[in-house]
Amino acid sequence: MSHSSVSPEPAGGGRPSGRRPDELRPVTIQTGFTRYAEGSVLISMGATQVLCNASVLDRVPSFLKGKGQGWVTAEYGMLPRSTHTRSDREAARGKQSGRTQEIQRLIGRSLRAVFDLEALGERTLHLDCDVIQADGGTRCASITGAWVAAALAVRRLREGGELERDPLLDHVAAVSVGVVGDRAVLDLDYIEDSGCGADVNVVMTGAGHYVEVQGTAEGQTFDRQALVQLLDLAESGIARLVAEQKRALGSLQ
Repeated sequence: MSHSSVSPEPAGGGRPSGRRPDELRPVTIQTGFTRYAEGSVLISMGATQVLCNASVLDRVPSFLKGKGQGWVTAEYGMLPRSTHTRSDREAARGKQSGRTQEIQRLIGRSLRAVFDLEALGERTLHLDCDVIQADGGTRCASITGAWVAAALAVRRLREGGELERDPLLDHVAAVSVGVVGDRAVLDLDYIEDSGCGADVNVVMTGAGHYVEVQGTAEGQTFDRQALVQLLDLAESGIARLVAEQKRALGSLQ
C-alpha cells in the first residue's frame, strides 16, 4: 500500500468523463415522480438514478410510543438490472446484505440529523430509496434526493394543518470525493470509484456542518493535507447540491 500526496490545485482535466476535478456530474431532481407517495423524487447524478419516495405513517416504533415524538427511517435497494449484471431482489428473499443495511442506516441518520422529531409528532416518515441505475455515488444521491422527498412530505403535512411547526431544521446532502492518481476529485463515477486510491463519502447540512465522513484508503494511504483538500472539495460540491434541492422545491432564497 502506497502513500498518497494529492495535487495542490483541483483544476484542469484528465478525468474519464472529461469533467474538471472540482466538477459535479449533471444533477437533476424531478419532483412528483410517483403519484401516491406524500413526497416523491427522481434524482439523477450523471448516469446514477435513484427513486426516493417519502411515506407518512401514523405510527412510531414501539420504543417511541407515548413519548410525543416521531421517527425518520429509510430503506435502500438496487433494482435487479441497475448494474451491469442482474442481482436478486434482496427484500423478496427476506434478507439484506451488510452493504444494504449500512447504507439505509446512513440515510436514516443523515435525515434525522436535520429533523426536530418532536415537531414531527407521533408519526413516522419512511424514505424508500430504490436505485434504478447505478454509476457510482448511489448512497450520496439517495441522501440528497431523500431530503427533497422528505421536504415535500413535510410540506403536505403543513399545508394540511397537521403540524404546528416545521420539523425540518436544515438541508442535508452528500457527495463522494476521492484520490484518483495523484489528484483530488469530486463526485466519483463508477470508473473512478472502482480504480481510486482513496474514497470518501461526506454528508453535510446546508449550514456546512458535518453529519458523517466515511473515508477509506483503496490501495494507497492519504495524509491530513489530502483529507483537508478532499473535505474542501466535498463542501463546495454539497453547497451546489443544496442549491439544486432549493431549486427543486421552488425556493431559491
